[in-house]
Amino acid sequence: MERIRLTTSQALVKFLDQQYVDFGSGPERFIHGIFTVFGHGNVLGLGQALQEAPGGLTVYQGRNEQGMVHAATAFAKQSRRRRIMACTASVGPGSANMLTAAATATANQIPVLLLPGDTFATRQPDPVLQQMEHTYNLSITVNDAFKAVSKYWDRIYRPEQLMTALLNAMRVLTDQADTGAVTIALPQDVQGEAWDYPLEFFKRRIHRVAPRLPRPDEIAAAADLIAGKQRPLLICGGGVRYSDAGAELRAFAEKFAIPFGETQAGKSAVASSFAYNLGGIGVTGNGCANTLAQAADLVIGVGTRFTDFTTGSKSLFAHPEAEFLTLNASPYHAAKLDALAVVCDAAEGLKALSAALEERGYRSAYTDEITEAKKAWAAERTRLASVEYTGIKGSLKAGGAKDGGVKEADALNGVKEADRPADSFVPEIAGHLDERLPEYAEALNTSLAQTQVLAILNEYIPEDAIVIGAAGSLPGDMQRIWNSAVPDTYHMEYGFSCMGYEVAGALGIKLAEPEREVYALVGDGSYQMLHSELVTSLQENKKINVILLDNAGFGCINNLQMEQGLDSMATEFRHRGQDGQLSGGLMVIDYAASAAGYGVKTFRAATVEELRNALAEARRAERSTLIDIKVLPKTMTHGYGAWWHVGVPEVSGSEAVQTAYGQKKGQLEKARSY
Repeated sequence: MERIRLTTSQALVKFLDQQYVDFGSGPERFIHGIFTVFGHGNVLGLGQALQEAPGGLTVYQGRNEQGMVHAATAFAKQSRRRRIMACTASVGPGSANMLTAAATATANQIPVLLLPGDTFATRQPDPVLQQMEHTYNLSITVNDAFKAVSKYWDRIYRPEQLMTALLNAMRVLTDQADTGAVTIALPQDVQGEAWDYPLEFFKRRIHRVAPRLPRPDEIAAAADLIAGKQRPLLICGGGVRYSDAGAELRAFAEKFAIPFGETQAGKSAVASSFAYNLGGIGVTGNGCANTLAQAADLVIGVGTRFTDFTTGSKSLFAHPEAEFLTLNASPYHAAKLDALAVVCDAAEGLKALSAALEERGYRSAYTDEITEAKKAWAAERTRLASVEYTGIKGSLKAGGAKDGGVKEADALNGVKEADRPADSFVPEIAGHLDERLPEYAEALNTSLAQTQVLAILNEYIPEDAIVIGAAGSLPGDMQRIWNSAVPDTYHMEYGFSCMGYEVAGALGIKLAEPEREVYALVGDGSYQMLHSELVTSLQENKKINVILLDNAGFGCINNLQMEQGLDSMATEFRHRGQDGQLSGGLMVIDYAASAAGYGVKTFRAATVEELRNALAEARRAERSTLIDIKVLPKTMTHGYGAWWHVGVPEVSGSEAVQTAYGQKKGQLEKARSY
């Protein structure tokens, strides 16, 4: 057997360079490149190997370890998990910085390869710089923390261990049912140690990924179940997009007159305008999908994990005879909600199920419910798009909310309808900070509402551009309001709801699809968390557009705390006041000025005209842009008939909290318990 002497790092790079995948249309390179933040724990080992013989791997310089893994995750997600990136960081804090992003990838089942540097296997210099010492177990390092957030984890103590570790890594990274972050910890001394590797280990490897076919008996059982139902409802999950099953879902829905709601991961698999596409479903869903969900006698989950946001904490599907059917490549996810499970690829499952239902001559019993629900939501969306701040007249004792929500919010806050002047602006999330809106309007010098801004963005951003979001109130607004005209143009990280994903993720998307415009929609709180890869976008000349909606606070969580009876505390961005609390004046931050210092092309918008002009200018720009948009708090969308189970205190001196706890108990009685 012919051998070649290489260091562990050199062997690693050589192997990664020869990995290909074939999803049925021919081999293509699997690992596009490697993001790096070099430190003493990886620069001399892996760094030397990448410098001397990178092969076809492109080396990208990250600015923050979490950010670069987010970028790698977004790259793989936008590539439908058919191309990935690797990421390497140094010992200690460099590696630990990757943990949050690793969890994000794993929660979303997106493959990413992590190569953190580690302490010395020989222990000769213990403690080496940045080493964490555990007196009860010297084998533990910071990298052991990755075990909880990885789908596969290994540590290389000897150069020859690399071979089995890498083969297992590829097994998990190409697993369509159970993938996520793969971590291979590399002690810095082992990175530089050499061994005589078999040359055949570095041959070109093609990982052939075939779609999992459904079992005929499972399809027959599923068809029989559907045939006995009048008003089934499909749920389009991320698996539809990863298996390229959008066309199959569209054909299935149309043939059998079955509508579908979209999860955050499934949105844009099929155009929003399609007659049977109800839009977002669940806690962040719209009134159209949630209305039909409550009346559905069968819920058919296609490629969805049935998260609490999708199911309304298992309370949304309220029909007394509602049953569940799943098509999912993962046996684990297919078994959720005690469903009849068909374990298969989404596209293959829909095709087989379609044939079985045709044999049975099935068609749903829907008449005009779908059309009427979509019409009602279109009217509501038009209203949301036209919301405009007109000022608060007189004084308010408390607030309310739109339509049915006004009475609910008033009841929780002890408000009488007569206390609200008839000519006062009523925000979407009312009864919280109503009396402070004039202060926000003056401090931020704006009258823009968040729903109004999103409608304008949806109108002016090119239809084939890709929009990305993650945490805060924007995911809910986007899932409800955003109309996707072109498939695979909606990219939302909501499996982990990770603040800081947006800007880094936009870079990853741009690397995956460099010819398309990419827009990162991000709140001010999330932007403050992490936006360092904006600099990398400039370095790589990969233009991304950051749409920053600034409402001077963690608005989403402020909504949550106040809706459950608490006062506003540490969620508005305020200076510390004379009372010792964060009750002083609002912090006004010029994000455009900050980004301009990086070299980003920046704009400011506090009016509709300024926003439209900024969007037009940003589109013509040749480098990354940022539009600093000031919006008023409480002008995001409210709930539309779905409940979310949160930890309301059972004991409290606050009457409002006691009321919220009673409401929670009432909702739990209606929800499934498993």
